[in-house]
Amino acid sequence: MAQEATVTWLTQEAYDRLAAELEHLSTHGRSEIAKRIEAAREEGDLKENGGYHAAKDEQGKQEARIRQLTELLKTAEVGEAPASKGIVEAGTVITAVIAGDEETFLIGSREIAGDSELDVFSEQSPLGAAILGLKVGEKTSYTAPNGREIAVEITGVDTWAGQ
Repeated sequence: MAQEATVTWLTQEAYDRLAAELEHLSTHGRSEIAKRIEAAREEGDLKENGGYHAAKDEQGKQEARIRQLTELLKTAEVGEAPASKGIVEAGTVITAVIAGDEETFLIGSREIAGDSELDVFSEQSPLGAAILGLKVGEKTSYTAPNGREIAVEITGVDTWAGQ
């Protein structure tokens, strides 16, 4: 059974930034790493060649990022941040009291936030899944990965204004 692709909401700015990163990695990035691997290979014995192993490791990470970006951009829904209607949804900035502490964070993909210092929780995370669709003043709880039940109260839902 094929797994249904998850649609990720992105701003046009985030989409363009990620598309440029993918283009760079797919072209210049690949040729640069290939040159480094070839230069390290020419140094001799590959078993004890740290430069070769480091370059191969970096190549693997780069190829994983290329696959991640390709899939993300293929399934992205591009548009303006949804205007806040006071309901928790992807692309909104949430203020909530979580386990007694007030926190502000973005719901959506880490890729939306770019260089922002704002924490980001995906809609599929335990917290994100628990609060999607809630309104200001509503309370819920979710089970953290460590098994603890954590209380959450939504105190604010705002439109994402970018960085």
